[in-house]
Amino acid sequence: MPVAADRWPIWGTTATLLTSNPGSMGLARRIVDDELDSIDRAASRFRVDSELARVNREAGEPTPASPVLFALLAAALRAARLTDGDVDPTVGAALVTAGYDRDLDLVRARPSAGPERPARIRIRPRPTWRDVVLDADSRTVRIPPGATLDLGATAKALAADRAAGAVRRAVGAGCGVLVNLGGDIAVADEVPDRGWTVRVAEDHRGDPRPGDPTVAVRAGGLATSSTRVRRWRRGSRELHHIFDPRTDRPACEVWRTVTVAADTCVDANTASTAAIVRGASAPAWLIAAGLPARLVASDGRVVTVCGWPTGDPRA
Repeated sequence: MPVAADRWPIWGTTATLLTSNPGSMGLARRIVDDELDSIDRAASRFRVDSELARVNREAGEPTPASPVLFALLAAALRAARLTDGDVDPTVGAALVTAGYDRDLDLVRARPSAGPERPARIRIRPRPTWRDVVLDADSRTVRIPPGATLDLGATAKALAADRAAGAVRRAVGAGCGVLVNLGGDIAVADEVPDRGWTVRVAEDHRGDPRPGDPTVAVRAGGLATSSTRVRRWRRGSRELHHIFDPRTDRPACEVWRTVTVAADTCVDANTASTAAIVRGASAPAWLIAAGLPARLVASDGRVVTVCGWPTGDPRA
């Protein structure tokens, strides 16, 4: 099966598009670009003109949401429900307090990302995902006063799912497609005989390493969450972007990287993020959910569950 490939930077990471119909690559790239642009305009926390920015500014009031934003919000709340709040979109305020209030390159460019703020004592519980109200009839969202939403745990993965599906619908049956957004991977329609061969890496920016495993993806999605790439300094502390909603601090790094396969990319990313937050109990939770996964501990030890493949699919 012939395969065409395209690769470009986006959202501080790298997008990769593969299609088994080389003649459709131009159309496929335009479709993916349009989908990613609509996601960015709807859900970017760093654009003052995004819909999400407006929702955060209008906390306490019902705010209209486009179909794209409504779908993104629904996916985020579903992720919170499935993980018992381990993946909670209301961690946005904690991320801002920790200095992650703009594109990460700009955060890192500030001296130590600004002064370290003293810990705050909570007088009352902060808002959580359970306090976010989505009204499908009016297509509005209301977040409680003081809340700030961040959809980073699910939006990129849902973007991969939506982009792959949009290409499949536009090009028609028989054209396989893979969309990879910085480790969030979705596939649609036909695949090569041995599946799409994917290298699982802890840092997408580096060159392949001899120890990096490869897997064959035939359907659904694959997602990798890691504490190794999105890091910055706040005062004397080095932080990473996966926050534990129960502490409003970066999750303890029991696992530095988790990769999960699931029916969709957003489900895979939900599970990989929750696994890092859950720490030591993550393998048992993934086994109960029946999700194949590879977990890399902070000391480099590797744990696999639910039949995560061993060996090289190209052999």
